[in-house]
Amino acid sequence: MWTYEGPPHVGAMRVATAMEGVHYVLHAPQGDTYADLLFTMIERRDRRPPVTYTTFQARDLGSDTARLFQDAVRDAYERFAPQAIMVGASCTAELLQDDPGGLARALDLPVPVVPLELPSYQRKENWGAAETFYRLVRALAKPRTSPKGGRPVCNLLGPTALGFHHRDDVTEIAGLLRRLGIEVSVVAPLGASPADLARLAEADFNVVMYPEIAGTAAAWLTRSFGQRATTTIPLGVGGTRAFIAEVAELAGVDPAPVFDSEESRLPWYSRSVDSTYLTGKRVFIFGDATHAIAAARIARDELGFEVAGLGSYSREFGREVRAAAAQHGVEPLITDDYLAVEAAISAAQPDLVLGTQMERHVAKRLGVPCAVISAPMHVQDFPARYSPQMGFEGANVLFDTWIHPLMMGLEEHLLTMFRGDFEFHEGAAPSHLGAAAMTGQTWSAEAEQELARVPFFVRGKARRNTERFAAERGVAQITVETLYDAKAHFSR
Repeated sequence: MWTYEGPPHVGAMRVATAMEGVHYVLHAPQGDTYADLLFTMIERRDRRPPVTYTTFQARDLGSDTARLFQDAVRDAYERFAPQAIMVGASCTAELLQDDPGGLARALDLPVPVVPLELPSYQRKENWGAAETFYRLVRALAKPRTSPKGGRPVCNLLGPTALGFHHRDDVTEIAGLLRRLGIEVSVVAPLGASPADLARLAEADFNVVMYPEIAGTAAAWLTRSFGQRATTTIPLGVGGTRAFIAEVAELAGVDPAPVFDSEESRLPWYSRSVDSTYLTGKRVFIFGDATHAIAAARIARDELGFEVAGLGSYSREFGREVRAAAAQHGVEPLITDDYLAVEAAISAAQPDLVLGTQMERHVAKRLGVPCAVISAPMHVQDFPARYSPQMGFEGANVLFDTWIHPLMMGLEEHLLTMFRGDFEFHEGAAPSHLGAAAMTGQTWSAEAEQELARVPFFVRGKARRNTERFAAERGVAQITVETLYDAKAHFSR
């Protein structure tokens, strides 16, 4: 089943994996260890996440699973010697009600133990990451001891493991702050240790890069230590300029030198590209709240698009998404049902989709160009090259990522120019828009419904075989009968 977010303990794993000197002991059955693959295969990390599973089995349920958990915690401490331990339960282990926090504290280990209570049946991955980071900060952060003065200092909060271009965003924003004369003290959770979290309050203010992850912790730091936090997300040229102005005000520095040396090529490119590809293009946007809201602003204000739809799976940020949708005159779509998103895209009939990897598959099936702007993560979202989304260089990356699907080497432009030429077929369409656009075939509603009953891991092959079978026989509309005829043909 497709899903935009995993359970909250996956969010806790993202925080633990991002940090140094932290270990996560997860009370979980053997089948819940699949989450390791998210980091080793998708993020292509060179080591396993710092997670120990109790991996209890059915035969253990009749014995003392609490003792099994305590043994796992003790073994993890002795083997990995972490500076702090997080403990919690997966969705399955929640049902045992073994109280991981109380059991771990009873061991009286000489390191901080941070219990996590993550309701797996009510919350999702990003909330789990935010709650985990908040609990760590609350347990480990200490009041400021050094006097203020000298060069302004800030923390970067929010980047995690398995985050959408987080690694490169940190590099880009840290460089931008250095050019403003602002020192970065701690980046957290990514690369931070428990000792780093202890000195968070030494900074003058916090830069909240990803509110879904760092918003709760930053609010607590404001209440507890009086640290102010940024509210502007540096996505796009306009967002980056507004961010520079905000941090310059917080730090008391002059932003003019950075404004004068702006390096983004997006403004000129968006003016210079043939307006056929930009002005008035209708775009449907869906993703996490931070990236979706920013994408809508960039699409309208910096590229001349018309926002035809805006939505997010981040229910905790529903108010912000609704406010942004109202600014663009569209109905907000707040859901984690990818079928509802597919239906909304079909109804909007956009020229471009900006979404997640799931919308990319939907758009390809509908014959619409698409660019990926948000998690959930895919191996394609961890390129070897430098590819930030934030800052001025991030704006360049966004321009290339969003515009190239519309242009594709001017193939679409040439097809439009030579549509009436005798050497071109009137029904020709750009090849990058997938089989649906290339063949002109349509599927009846009954056939689509029947195809949906095919297991997802072979559904794509079944669709391709059926369309190939229909094309070879000149069938324009695929019906249930066509689907079964193709099945019989390829089963021989």
